[in-house]
Amino acid sequence: MSSYLDNLFSLKDKVIVITGGSRGLGKEMAYGCAQAGAHVVIASRKLENCEKVANDIAEKFGVETMAYGLHVGRWDAIEPFVDAVYERFGRVDVLINNAGMSPIYEKNSDVTEQMFDSVMNLNFKGPYHLTALMGERMAAAGRGSIINVSSSGSIRPSPTIIPYAGAKYALNTMTEGFAKAFGPAVRVNTLMSGTMMTDISKAWDIPSMTVGLQNTTSLKRIGEPHEIVGAAIYLASDASTYTSCAIIRVDGGMY
Repeated sequence: MSSYLDNLFSLKDKVIVITGGSRGLGKEMAYGCAQAGAHVVIASRKLENCEKVANDIAEKFGVETMAYGLHVGRWDAIEPFVDAVYERFGRVDVLINNAGMSPIYEKNSDVTEQMFDSVMNLNFKGPYHLTALMGERMAAAGRGSIINVSSSGSIRPSPTIIPYAGAKYALNTMTEGFAKAFGPAVRVNTLMSGTMMTDISKAWDIPSMTVGLQNTTSLKRIGEPHEIVGAAIYLASDASTYTSCAIIRVDGGMY
């Protein structure tokens, strides 16, 4: 017999779309959602990476998966992706807008217009278009959950991430607007991640970053990717049926 908590947080047979799902936080959420019973769509720029993750999830957890090569920053690619997902599954229960990028630069005057536009396209413009198209179908179906994965940098920006921080702040704003647009049928929330040991951490100076976090976070450490999964499952599941327009911070208590 399933326990109360098993039922409350179950994602059994839900169809969950995750952009940027082939690595990092997106991959962690894909595996976590599949273990909770969800069928998952893994979308990212490199199809072969999506296929590898999707095949592994299907084999390990016995759920249905779909891999799709998608550059979220390309507006014209969004609608065909939405059509393909609905053709395959007939519905989407949860959309997780996770795809994102932050360029590395030495000084702000090094940021080119192309670089700036690429950051905005991937972190904000693409998620906006995807949410508009998929959210309308969810609302018409009478239910759904949309999770926008933001960053603590959107409210605590450092000089080295200003374009990225601005785009993620726009994503926070988008959450509130779409929560009003698609309510009451669809819940829209922000999952705000702090500093995590994902693939990009290979380029970090870990000792100095750890010292910095000891002075700026309550938990005084870098987070592990799996630590995002509990909050994601909460927002995706029926455990959060009265949660919308919210920002859920998973940032170690950044201050």
